[in-house]
Amino acid sequence: MLTRKIKLCHINAHITCRLCDGYLIDATTVTECLHTFCRSCLVKYLEENNTCPTCRIVIHQSHPLQYIGHDRTMQDIVYKLVPGLQEAEIKKQREFYQKLGMEVPGDIKGELCNMKTHLDQRNGTETANKEAGEEKPEEDNDYHRSDEQVSICLECNSSKLRGLKRKWIRCSAQATVLHLKKFIAKKLNLTSFNELDILCNEEILGKDHTLKFVVVTRWRFKAPKFMVIFLNNLVLHFRHE
Repeated sequence: MLTRKIKLCHINAHITCRLCDGYLIDATTVTECLHTFCRSCLVKYLEENNTCPTCRIVIHQSHPLQYIGHDRTMQDIVYKLVPGLQEAEIKKQREFYQKLGMEVPGDIKGELCNMKTHLDQRNGTETANKEAGEEKPEEDNDYHRSDEQVSICLECNSSKLRGLKRKWIRCSAQATVLHLKKFIAKKLNLTSFNELDILCNEEILGKDHTLKFVVVTRWRFKAPKFMVIFLNNLVLHFRHE
């Protein structure tokens, strides 16, 4: 079977961000035209614009951030094609959190562990615990979530809706606004979660925004201690569209 080798430079145009000219990190796609950018680059751009940076099509007149979404497939492709990119990005994120004196989120820890396991297997240095018939130590059998947790206060900001009986919930910092919409709609017996808006500081949040993303983007100029306080006591409002 014939194989054809393609140089990375020949496909760079398809896996780089038009805004920063670097390889895509946390690839995010505009749902209107399917152009993809780094999430941080696109969010910063949309703070002052409502059009796609590539084709200039209007994403949304007032809330363009609600019409972008994480493109996991594209990000996986980029990590597969560019050697060492994923490892370098995870290392940068870990150093960033350590510099702020904050605990490294669980998802980054998990990726580091998976990456180390993959390298160990590739180099033929698997641990003795993986031998046939040998059970893992009891301390490794932890089925609880190890990622960063956040406490949220969900306040009703509409006279058309009744408030939640239990407005304080605790969940993963990687939970999205869409998760919260579905949760509230179920608790209030609404016909569709699309009837709800989730707000923070009177700003409507995009459905793909994670709670961690809300903290970082809304409190990025604050001292680390304020970020931690806000993360553990996040107050959001919900209302009818």
